[in-house]
Amino acid sequence: MKSFRADYVFPVHADPIKDGIVTVDDNGKIIAVSDNPSDHHHPQTEKLSGIICPGFINTHCHLELSHLNGKLEQGTGLVQFIKNVQTTRKSEDADVLAAAQQADEDMYNRGIVAVGDISNSAITASIKGNSKLYYHTFVELFSFLPTRAQEIFDNGLELLNEFKPNASITPHAPYSVSKELFKLIKNYSDKNANLLSIHNQECDDENKFYRYKLGGFVDLYQHFGLNIDFFKPQARNSLQSILPLLTSKQPVLMVHNTCTNLKDIYFIKRFDKKINWCFCPNANLYIEKKLPKIDLFVNQGDNITLGTDSLASNTKLCILSEMQTLQQNFPELDTDRLIKWGTINGAKFLGIDQDKGSLETGKTPGLNLISGLDGIKLTADSKVTRLI
Repeated sequence: MKSFRADYVFPVHADPIKDGIVTVDDNGKIIAVSDNPSDHHHPQTEKLSGIICPGFINTHCHLELSHLNGKLEQGTGLVQFIKNVQTTRKSEDADVLAAAQQADEDMYNRGIVAVGDISNSAITASIKGNSKLYYHTFVELFSFLPTRAQEIFDNGLELLNEFKPNASITPHAPYSVSKELFKLIKNYSDKNANLLSIHNQECDDENKFYRYKLGGFVDLYQHFGLNIDFFKPQARNSLQSILPLLTSKQPVLMVHNTCTNLKDIYFIKRFDKKINWCFCPNANLYIEKKLPKIDLFVNQGDNITLGTDSLASNTKLCILSEMQTLQQNFPELDTDRLIKWGTINGAKFLGIDQDKGSLETGKTPGLNLISGLDGIKLTADSKVTRLI
C-alpha cells in the first residue's frame, strides 16, 4: 500500500482537492482519495509538489510510424506531408519495430495508460500484445476508388484478426475513402461493436475538394496516378458530406478538426450520431502551422479527447505536451478541463472508463504527478512523472 500527498489532487469525477491524498494498493488500485487533515502526518505518506491526476489516455496515435521521427519537414501542409510519408515510410522491419517499441516505452514513462492506435499493417501487433499500456487498434481502411471498396474491406477484416479483441475497422479520411467503402464500413458497424476514428478536416484543401473539386487533393490524386472523374463536387464541407455515411450505432472520433467550423458542428447536431472530438495540436502545428478553433467546441456538450498523432508529425508522444500547447494558445482553457480531456473523456470513448480515467475507489487508472506549475496553471516547465 502507498499513499501520496500533493498540493492538489484532481480526481476528475469530482472537484480538485487541495492538499489531497491518494492511497493505492500494491497493484495500483485506488483504496481512498482523502482531504482529511489527520491523514497528512501518516509516516508512510509521500509528500509531493504539484498535481496528482489519473494516467493519460492518448486517443490518436500511429505507433507504426515511429521510425519517421525527425525525417519529415515541418510546415509543408497536409498534401505534401502525405506525399512525404508515402515516399519515406518504407523501412526495414527491424527498424520499424525498434522505433515502435521505444515509442511504446516512452508513452508509458510519460504517464500514458491507454492508446487508440491507427494501424495499416500487423507489424506492431506483438508490441501491443506485450505492452504495459492498453491499446485499442483502429485498422485503417483507405481507397478512393469505388471499384476497390470490397477488396479493401475484406483485407481490413483479415487484418482485424491480428489485433482482436480490442480492435475495429475504420475509414481513414473523407478524401481517401470512397462512398462505397464508407457504406461497407457502416453496414459492418451497424451489426458489430466497432469504434470509429476518422481524420477530419485537417486542412482547407479538404473542404475545397469536397465543395468544388479544386485544390491540393486534385493534384495529389494526379500525383498517385488515380483517375477521379467519378467524383462530383458536393457543394458542402467534407464532414457534412460524409456524415450520412456513418453509423449511428457506434461512437465516432473525429480527429484533428483543424478546419471544422461552427456550421459543421451545428450540422452534426441534426443527426443521431455519437460524435467525439480529438485534438492533436502539436501535430497540427507541425503539419499545417495552424490550430483548430477550440473555442467553437468547448461548450457544445460533446466529448473532447486528446491525441498525439505520430512521430512523423510530432517530436514526442506526450499528452501533457498537448495540454501545454492548448493552454498556451487558449488561456481560457483551465487545467481542470484539460485534464478531463486527457483522462476520463478518452477513457469513455475507448470504453474503459470503468477502470481508467478517474481516481475512484476500485479503479486502477495509474497515477501521474504534474509539476512545474504556476499555482494550478500549466507552464512551459511543467513535467509529468508517473507515480503508478
